[in-house]
Amino acid sequence: MPFLRDLRIALRSLSRVPALWVTVALTLALGIGANAAIFSVVRAVLLRPLANRDEDRLLYVRQSAPGIGNQNAAFSVPEIADMGAGLKTIQELGTFSEIDFTLVGLGTPREIPAGVVDGNYFEVMGLRPVLGRLLTRSDDGPSAQGAVVLTYKFWRESLHSDPSVLGKTVRLESAMGARSAVIVGVLEPSVPYPVATEIIANVVTSPHHLSATMVTGREHRMTEVFARLAPGATLEGARAELQTAYKAMTGAHPEVYKPEDRFQISVTRMHDQINSGANTILWVLFAAAGLLFVIASSNVANLVLARTVRREPELAVRAALGAGRAALRRSLLAESLVLCGSGAIGALLIGIPMVEVLGHYAARFSVRAKDMTLDFSLVWFGIGLALAAAVFLAFIPRLPSLDVLRSNGLASGGTRVTGGNSKRRLRVFAVMQITASFLLLAGSAVLMRTLYELEKTRPPFDTSHVLAVNLPVMSYGKTPEQVQEFYREVQRRVALLPGVQQVSTGFSVPWRDERGLDLSFAFEVQGAKRENGMGDWRARFRSVSPGFFGTLGLPLVEGRDFRESDKDGAERVVIVSESVAKSLFAGADPVDHKIEWTDPVMKFIGISYEPRRIIGVVPDIDDENIIPSPAMTVYQPVDQEGWQQRLFVRAKNDPYTLVPAISRTIHEMSADQPVERPSTLEDIRAEVLTPDRLNAIVFGGFAAVALLISVVGVAGVLAFSVSGRTREFGIRMALGAQPRNILTGVLHEGLVIACIGVGTGVVVGFALARTLAKYVADVQQPGVLAIVASAVVILAAAVIASAVPAARAARVNAVEALRAE
Repeated sequence: MPFLRDLRIALRSLSRVPALWVTVALTLALGIGANAAIFSVVRAVLLRPLANRDEDRLLYVRQSAPGIGNQNAAFSVPEIADMGAGLKTIQELGTFSEIDFTLVGLGTPREIPAGVVDGNYFEVMGLRPVLGRLLTRSDDGPSAQGAVVLTYKFWRESLHSDPSVLGKTVRLESAMGARSAVIVGVLEPSVPYPVATEIIANVVTSPHHLSATMVTGREHRMTEVFARLAPGATLEGARAELQTAYKAMTGAHPEVYKPEDRFQISVTRMHDQINSGANTILWVLFAAAGLLFVIASSNVANLVLARTVRREPELAVRAALGAGRAALRRSLLAESLVLCGSGAIGALLIGIPMVEVLGHYAARFSVRAKDMTLDFSLVWFGIGLALAAAVFLAFIPRLPSLDVLRSNGLASGGTRVTGGNSKRRLRVFAVMQITASFLLLAGSAVLMRTLYELEKTRPPFDTSHVLAVNLPVMSYGKTPEQVQEFYREVQRRVALLPGVQQVSTGFSVPWRDERGLDLSFAFEVQGAKRENGMGDWRARFRSVSPGFFGTLGLPLVEGRDFRESDKDGAERVVIVSESVAKSLFAGADPVDHKIEWTDPVMKFIGISYEPRRIIGVVPDIDDENIIPSPAMTVYQPVDQEGWQQRLFVRAKNDPYTLVPAISRTIHEMSADQPVERPSTLEDIRAEVLTPDRLNAIVFGGFAAVALLISVVGVAGVLAFSVSGRTREFGIRMALGAQPRNILTGVLHEGLVIACIGVGTGVVVGFALARTLAKYVADVQQPGVLAIVASAVVILAAAVIASAVPAARAARVNAVEALRAE
């Protein structure tokens, strides 16, 4: 076949220019490999169907109250009952509550993330068991037996896929009490949402869910709601019906749903909801990979175009001997296929490990990326890109004609003068590379700047010498007084360990315990002035033991710390943050003023509405955000009201050296007590910063590769220009031109290409940013610093890329150049 003969000729021809072959293959391998890997991740995370049956009918319902800063208020049992009554478009509602249990009965007791669900949940979610059965309506009700379903990952990794776990009885402990439950099944592999759990239990396993406050409290919201569309119903219809029911419910209880709180609900497909956290970051990463492919293709096009121009004598001779345009184009296509095929093979070698790296990266934003393996579509995607690049490269060059042959004197062995059209194409591709590189560089500069701001911002307390340890409540067989005494004794004994400076307890670890940190309640202050129409103030609720602020190394601004005497039965006291003091007392001394909690949810969680005297003021601690903002916070002593499941230890030296002694001390008091997740506050903060670091590293890596390819591209364009202008440089130098003039001219040419590319990049970048901002709320506009820094890097790279061909031009020997011509 003629085409096979062309392929053999192409292989022989390219073997004589191995540097070109290797350069093109590596460049395409980077461009194609990055795109194939990103496509594999995007397909796995965003496009792959869920395991849930009829997932297009599965909906997620969210309640929010923007007026009080609550983006996910969850639902209460009365709200779910009101909304679910008489729905036509919804077949069934399923409910899920996040809770932490201490699991006893499967090896060493430990705290695990869990879900408490109703009997409709698994039917609504469309999930199946791989072992045993799932929970059904027969598992509902206060008289039902406790039942537990294990998630597939927990069963496989923690229990080694042991089928004998079915029927085992375990004890589930929570802050409100303990219950026994039987393991009835193992769930099929599926996406854990709204949180990753290890077990899913029925309602009876949680004493709190059976309490009257949970069942009747309209403002006691801790339940997520899922829905399944009725056959023939549409999302728009379900959304309209649910919003109508919601509007009727809120209208019937104006004292609960205050206009200024702006309560509302949203209804989305489950697939879209799961992907919402990864949508933006993955598509932006896909766009970055696309830019890298454009850069790689442009660079390869420059190299191939330059080679084709140099081969014009050969092609023209073949045309003179009768080769048609189709035959010439076919030979170019054969050579392009060899080059791009080599690039595709290299892309697969690069793409396979890149998929694993990007999968770990994407797992920070979507649970669907966890344990991601190579998708075979990666191979087809890479082949498709390689074929597209081959066709593009084969049809970019303009074929020579006999007129070109004669006008350039090529048939008689004369020297060819490169046409202006080829030069223009080379420069256009170089500008495209610079433009795409600038966009990637500016984007990574924005992320680097964000990371720098996060890294340099330090909290107002010590993080490197404070160890945080999870110490979940073990209440089985104990009274609440005995539980409190256990925590006091833990503090006393740990404080006596060598190397320990101070010990305290609290309910939540800064930056780590999302549910504990999300507690924010309404309150009022006796004697504080309130603006017209303003509702109650809101503050974060924190319960801590005496010595908590000293353990963190945070001095009080005024007043005193909590004492051992601040117990239940004594005068109720609080400590407030500086933001509370400044907002409510306008420079006056807040100590000895009294506050009262007014939030309706307090009666459901056992916090009284009794007035509390302010005894001290501490600096703001924004324990939720890395970049701190003013934090309205009220602290209560744990021995009066609140919870304490976290131990804080201030060490004199390395806190991690204390972990074995702390664990041993606590287990001497209670062998079954879990002692988990010991970590310094510095390392917890670093863990929170990991997604931002990954963003900067990944996009910075893309930008660095793009810049390297662009530098090679600019250098190639100028080298080709110099080789085609040797005679011109010889004549100019024979007429008296100085080498520095030639050097300056070539450098100027490289800078002009870079400046045009940067200018185009600025225009395109701002246009893209403004367009994306209309559809994506969290797109960050590049600042002047990012643009200037990126431009400087690009221009500096252009000068470096121009230096070698410029020096070569300046060294041209006029006599030898003219003699050669």
